[in-house]
Amino acid sequence: MNHLMFRLLCLALCLAPSALRSAEDSADPAKRWAQYEPSFKAFAEQDAARPPVKGGILFVGSSIFRKWETVAEQMARLPVLNRAFGGSRTPDQLARFDQLVPRYAPKVIVYYCGSNDLKAKNADAPEVIFARFREFSERVRTQFPATRLIYVSSTRSPDRVERWEQVDHYNALVRAYCAATPGRTFVDVNPALVDANGHPRLDLYLADKLHFHPPAYVEFTKIIRPVLERVWGEANAPAARR
Repeated sequence: MNHLMFRLLCLALCLAPSALRSAEDSADPAKRWAQYEPSFKAFAEQDAARPPVKGGILFVGSSIFRKWETVAEQMARLPVLNRAFGGSRTPDQLARFDQLVPRYAPKVIVYYCGSNDLKAKNADAPEVIFARFREFSERVRTQFPATRLIYVSSTRSPDRVERWEQVDHYNALVRAYCAATPGRTFVDVNPALVDANGHPRLDLYLADKLHFHPPAYVEFTKIIRPVLERVWGEANAPAARR
């Protein structure tokens, strides 16, 4: 971990709890909770129809993952379950933690969330968004000490060019945290989303310039799958089961 990344991480870790309060905290909690009820009702119905085996790989996050409808096929032979819910932000991942993680007791979690925080009106600082990801990670560690967590980088999507600096800052904080924290892995998918000149590959994006056409998920698979196979192997190694 280089010196700049270490300093960024230290700054974020030193934020006072009062600094972590956001506009999300003042929103109507009941309204925000109800917003995602259809998703969790669908999850419950899917679980009832086909009870998932605990100890697999759980994908969580916002619509970038929710719309990855072929993830199980593209990660075939790995026991992947997608429980991302669209529109979610990092506070929502925390609020729904007990519905997302314990019931599946995953050995590996693949996490994508933060893009919506960064796009929101009066968006929180990257340090605040990172602190919520870190809280999610530490909740995982408390309840499931052996569970690995893979963070997939927030994307530098063409719809928010003016926020790319904040996206990069958030990603840098998480990269530093993962480098310093056992069982945590950072994966950067942004190199797959640009051409040779560093310009966004607009052919991969839908008209909103945020979400993706299916070929983008092929590119995601090329980057994420090798890392996931390695981490899954580590999670199932004899030493990891002690």
